[in-house]
Amino acid sequence: MNKLMTVVAAIFLGLFAFSLTFFTLDQRQYAVVFQFSEAVRVIKDPGFHFKIPLLQEVRYFDKRIQTIDEEVPARIQTIEKMNVKVDSYIKFQIVDVEKYYKAVGLDQRKGVDRLRNTVNNMLRDEFGKRTVQDVISGKRDEVMTYVQKVADIDAARIGVKVVDVRIKRVEFEDSTLNSVYERMQSERKAVASQLRAEGSAAAEQIKADADKQREVILADAYNIAQQMKGEGDGKAAAIYGDAYGKNPEFYAFYKSLDAYKQSFAKKSDVMVVDPSSEFFKYMKNPRAGSGK
Repeated sequence: MNKLMTVVAAIFLGLFAFSLTFFTLDQRQYAVVFQFSEAVRVIKDPGFHFKIPLLQEVRYFDKRIQTIDEEVPARIQTIEKMNVKVDSYIKFQIVDVEKYYKAVGLDQRKGVDRLRNTVNNMLRDEFGKRTVQDVISGKRDEVMTYVQKVADIDAARIGVKVVDVRIKRVEFEDSTLNSVYERMQSERKAVASQLRAEGSAAAEQIKADADKQREVILADAYNIAQQMKGEGDGKAAAIYGDAYGKNPEFYAFYKSLDAYKQSFAKKSDVMVVDPSSEFFKYMKNPRAGSGK
């Protein structure tokens, strides 16, 4: 019985020791085999792998794209000396695990801190060359493309590839907000003044054109009226001449009646004339012109 128990124990002990000789590597990971705290082997291919029990241990590194998301927004100053809070994130991937381990060791937080510091320093440099308008909308993509490029060059030294760098949010500090509002107000006032000036100039131009057209229309109308008046006077003179030629006495009588009408147009009119004057000859005798 004791022999049986010993055999069973030996079998279990052997199985346990054998189980310690292999490990499984997931396709989403790298593995580094350490012996006496020194890296002796880097494994990149997924599957079953062997190690020396008790002498060697395995540490795993993530092969997937990872994200560094800032917990506290970075305080950055623009070229106008305006302070803004920049909330950003970094997407990175370990592509050379051996180089990465040599650079940061087992403390992967060092690699994260290095990437974060590199990106934040680049953001400070780039924001310091640009205005608030540029970093909010105007040239944000240009800034982020450049920051990613420079950060990727630095990250390659530790076996990391920077996949993407993005700004999630840019917030103004209270002091900056007041300055921005005042600037926006000034800009809007300047635009409004310019529009009013342009409107006044356009109105004056329209008025001048209208006055010019009015003068032209009145001049044309006056010319036409004078022409029509001249034609009418000519026709009237022709009619008067024709009437006088046909009956001079009647013409003289008609003209005298018209003279009487014009002379006594108003009741208040007073005219002092000698009763024997030629002016009254048709009043005294309607046939005065006939010699009868």
